[in-house]
Amino acid sequence: MSRLYSDYLMPSRLPAYEQFIIAARELGYTQTSLRDFHASISRGSVHEEQKVVVHRHDIDTDLRTARKLFELEKKYQIRSSFYFRLSTLDFSFMREIEDYGSEASYHYEELATFAKKHRIRDAACIQARMPEIRESFSRNFRAIERQLGAKMTTVASHGDFANRRLKLNNTEVLNDQQLRDSCGIRCEAYDQALLQSFDFYVADRPHPKYYHPSHPNDALGTYQRICFLTHPRQFETNWIANTRDNLFRLYEGARW
Repeated sequence: MSRLYSDYLMPSRLPAYEQFIIAARELGYTQTSLRDFHASISRGSVHEEQKVVVHRHDIDTDLRTARKLFELEKKYQIRSSFYFRLSTLDFSFMREIEDYGSEASYHYEELATFAKKHRIRDAACIQARMPEIRESFSRNFRAIERQLGAKMTTVASHGDFANRRLKLNNTEVLNDQQLRDSCGIRCEAYDQALLQSFDFYVADRPHPKYYHPSHPNDALGTYQRICFLTHPRQFETNWIANTRDNLFRLYEGARW
């Protein structure tokens, strides 16, 4: 019932996101993208006393709500990162994000995709095929860059039901420095060095929990460096996008 409520009945949570932006601004937090934050810490230009919120959006399914998040951020002149799956790529929207000064990049899932395509359920077998998976990532990454017309320097792994069954994350794809160097990737959103630079990391959750580990507003004024991960799907219902995704997931699960 919780999934039904989240996907089809839940009132919009966008006002809560707007309230968070306002509260962070009033407390003097810089609100920025993962790309810009990583560049700043790499230069050593983020000071201990500086208050920062890094906004990260993983666009799993819902482009309509992603645009609403973007419009809210433009209203308050803040920056963020939007990560798009192959299934949610919208190059016009992505260029608009980049032109504004926020970040549009890749929400990759080649490991899970490969496992499902080849019906592989053994983690060791996937590890043995990692060169093929990394080659697929490289092709997709470069193709997106070409169409986007901008350099992508950070990426974020997508979490799939296949990853949970395999107990193997998509981040395994980028456990290869040569691949990172060849693609010009400076940071993966789950890199430990990046995560350790935050004092507080909060992610949205479906109804009824909404946030983990706690409400992001509770972190304001208590922590200096906050990362706030959101998914458009968790902030507003979209019947068409949610139904399409739910049906496709059922198909993939049955086929795999």
